[in-house]
Amino acid sequence: MASSTIRHVVVVGGGSAGWLTAGLIAAEHRANSPDGLRVTLVESPDVATIGVGEGTWPSMRDTLRRIGVSESDFLRECDAAFKQGSLFARWSSGQDNDYYFHPFSLPQGYGEANLVERWQEAHTGVPFADLASYQPHLCMAGRAPKQAATPEFAAVANYGYHLDAGKFGQFLKKHCLERLGVHYVPDHVLGIESHEDGDIAALRTRHHGLLKGDLFVDCTGMRALLLGQHYGVPFLSQQHVLFNDTALAVQVPYASDDTPIASQTTSTAQRAGWIWDIGLPTRRGVGHVYSSAHTSDEQAERDLRAYLAASGGPQDCPTPRKISFQPGYREHFWHRNCVAVGLSSGFIEPLEASALAMVELSAAMIVDEMPVTRDHMDAVAHRFNDTFRYRWERVIDFLKLHYVLSRREDSAYWLDNRTPKSIPERLQELLSLWRYRAPMRGDFPRIEEVFPTASWQYVLYGMGWRNEAGATRRGDGLLADSYFREAADLTRRMLPALPANRELLAHIRSHGLPRH
Repeated sequence: MASSTIRHVVVVGGGSAGWLTAGLIAAEHRANSPDGLRVTLVESPDVATIGVGEGTWPSMRDTLRRIGVSESDFLRECDAAFKQGSLFARWSSGQDNDYYFHPFSLPQGYGEANLVERWQEAHTGVPFADLASYQPHLCMAGRAPKQAATPEFAAVANYGYHLDAGKFGQFLKKHCLERLGVHYVPDHVLGIESHEDGDIAALRTRHHGLLKGDLFVDCTGMRALLLGQHYGVPFLSQQHVLFNDTALAVQVPYASDDTPIASQTTSTAQRAGWIWDIGLPTRRGVGHVYSSAHTSDEQAERDLRAYLAASGGPQDCPTPRKISFQPGYREHFWHRNCVAVGLSSGFIEPLEASALAMVELSAAMIVDEMPVTRDHMDAVAHRFNDTFRYRWERVIDFLKLHYVLSRREDSAYWLDNRTPKSIPERLQELLSLWRYRAPMRGDFPRIEEVFPTASWQYVLYGMGWRNEAGATRRGDGLLADSYFREAADLTRRMLPALPANRELLAHIRSHGLPRH
C-alpha cells in the first residue's frame, strides 16, 4: 500500500455534499477519460438526505462553473433564486426597528480608507452597511444582482443562491452521471473491510458485493459511517458555545404568484433562537432554530406559527419537520485513507449558511491537493486537518459574535449567550483588540479566510458595537466620505437599472442567460 497510486475515489453518500464532491473530483481529474481518476458514488436507497440547506455563498458560482453546469439550467431545475446577503432583525435590542444587513459586496473603498472610524465620527445616524455599500438598498428594493443581458455566473452585484436542496442534489447527480463520468452504485453499505495497516480496503454492499477503492470520502451525514462509526474519530461538541440544537422547518406558499422574492436570507431573532426565511421562486423555506435547553418544542412551534402569521403565511400551515443536531465538529477530518465532507465532518447551525460553503471548501481542497500515492496522502491529510480545524474555529467565533453583541435581556437564552464561559478565548481576545479599532486584515492571518474582515465589520457595527475614544486617529476622513458618496451614487444608478428578482428569474426560465 505504501507506494500505491491513487486511481479510484469512492464517495459514500449522496445529497449536496456527496454529489458536489464527486462532481468536482470528476471534473478536475478527468473521470470520463481512460487515464483519469475513477470516481464512484455509492448511495443507500434506504437513507434520506436532510435536504434543508437552502442558502449558499457567492463561492457556489465558481463551484458550479468549475463542474461545467449551465447557470440557467441550475436556476430552473433547482427552483433557485438570487441571494445577496443576510438581513438580521431583532438581534440587537429586540425592537421592531432593530435590523442590519450583512451584504455579500465589500464596502466601497474597503482597504483604501478607514471607513469605520469616519462612520463612527460623523455618520452613525445611518447603519454602517447602508452607508458603505449599495447592496443593502438593492435588497430592500427586491432587486436582482444582474440584468438579463449579464452572462451566466457574472455579476453586477455579488451574489450567491437560495435553492431547493433536494432538487439540487438530483440536479448534481444527473450532471455527474451524464457529463462527468461518475460511476453510480445505488446500494446500502453493510460493512467495511480493512487492510492490515488499518486503511479501508473496500465497502461491503448489500447487492454489489465488495466495492474497493484507494480514497474514501465520507458524505454519510451526521451518521459519519466511516470517520465516526468505523474509525471512531471523536466528535467535539460546541454546545457550550453555541446552544442551538433543534430546528423546525416548513415550506409555505406565497400569498400570490407575483409576491416579490426576497433578495436576502432574513434571520429574525426569537426568545430562544431565531427564524430563517428564504425566498424561492415557488415558495418560502422557513425554519425556527432554537436551544432545547431554553424552550420547549411546543413553544418553538407557537413562535414559528406566530412569525408565519405575521409575515403573510397561510392559515393552514403544515406541521413543521423537526431536525435535531449537536453543534460541533470532528477532532480531525482526514484519517488514513478516509476524509469526511459535509455533516459527517461537523455542523454548527444554519446561521450565515456556512454548511454548504464548508462542503465546497473541503471538496475544493481535496481536488487541488489530490494525493498521487498512498504515502503522499499522509502529508495532504495533515494539511487538510490543520486547515479545517482552523476554519471550524473561525466559523464558531463568527457565529458566536452575533450572540455576544446582543443587548437583548428578555430571556435566559440571550443572557446565557453573553456569559464569559461560553465565549471562546479566541473571540474574547479579538473583542479586546476591537475596543479601540476596527477589525483589520492582519487579525486573520490566513490567505483564504472563511469570513473576510469586512464581514466581521458588518456584523460588529450592525449590532451596535462602538470603538472607545482614546485611540490614535488614523486615516483620511475626506477620503472615506468620498467612498460613502461613491456607494450612494452606485445605489442611485443601480436601483433603476436592475430588474426585480422575480422578473429576472421569470426571464431566465423562458430565455436563459447569455453564455460567456
